[in-house]
Amino acid sequence: MIHRPPVGAGLGFRRELIAPLKQHVPDDIAFFELAPENWAGMGGRSAKDLRHFTERYPFVCHGLSLSLGGIAPLDVALLRRIKAFMAEHGMTLYTEHLSWCADDSHLYDLLPIPMTEEAVKWTAQRIRQAQDILEMRIGIENASYYVAPPGAEMSEPEFIGNIIREADCLLHLDVNNIYVNSRNFGFDAVDFMTALPLERTCYIHVAGHYVEPDGLLVDTHGATVIDPVWSLLDTAYAHTGNVPTCLERDFHFDDFFRLTVEVGEIARRQAALPVTNARAA
Repeated sequence: MIHRPPVGAGLGFRRELIAPLKQHVPDDIAFFELAPENWAGMGGRSAKDLRHFTERYPFVCHGLSLSLGGIAPLDVALLRRIKAFMAEHGMTLYTEHLSWCADDSHLYDLLPIPMTEEAVKWTAQRIRQAQDILEMRIGIENASYYVAPPGAEMSEPEFIGNIIREADCLLHLDVNNIYVNSRNFGFDAVDFMTALPLERTCYIHVAGHYVEPDGLLVDTHGATVIDPVWSLLDTAYAHTGNVPTCLERDFHFDDFFRLTVEVGEIARRQAALPVTNARAA
């Protein structure tokens, strides 16, 4: 299997999209993203469908359950399965959420990590362990959250930056998560983003969200991307250059054409970047 890094604009690979994608993959879709927990070790038709696409397109692994900030031992067996899975399908990039999601069992939620010096050292050590097993630098994603953890000793951009430097890892920048958190907690999204170590950005997510009747924004990945999030993506590109960017969509797949239009919007914004500012992660 040829190892191909992702470039350009991508789309989350979901079973609900396989049928229309087999009929035609729009030109703007340059790569796909999947959660390895949902695909590694699968056989039968699912394995054949995945192989059909990994033989033709680059894929990114975006993990859901490593629990980098958790207190339970790191799931080394999972990491080894992911490493073998990535090698089997020629995948070159793995990212995970900067969160915790497990203790004795998985909690099926991505919870924020207390922003303390102790947590920086703890989480960075776990990221280094993951990188040693995978034999590659990984990207960590700034997460959305709905309750801020107590006892903060630093700002969130400082916390993320300190972990990235301590672990010598990369940044997976999610612009919708920044926008959602900025609205829910009342901070400036651009100031927050530009305080991150954007020079370490290897990958970007853009997505839609849901607004509750009381005004709370929920990071659902089930709606159309709104203009302020597109604007934040443009600001990110001004600092990062042309980093591979994926449209996240977890449900509401009925309008496949609309999804392809949004991926095309990513590609259009990337194409408008100055050539001297463009780079592949």
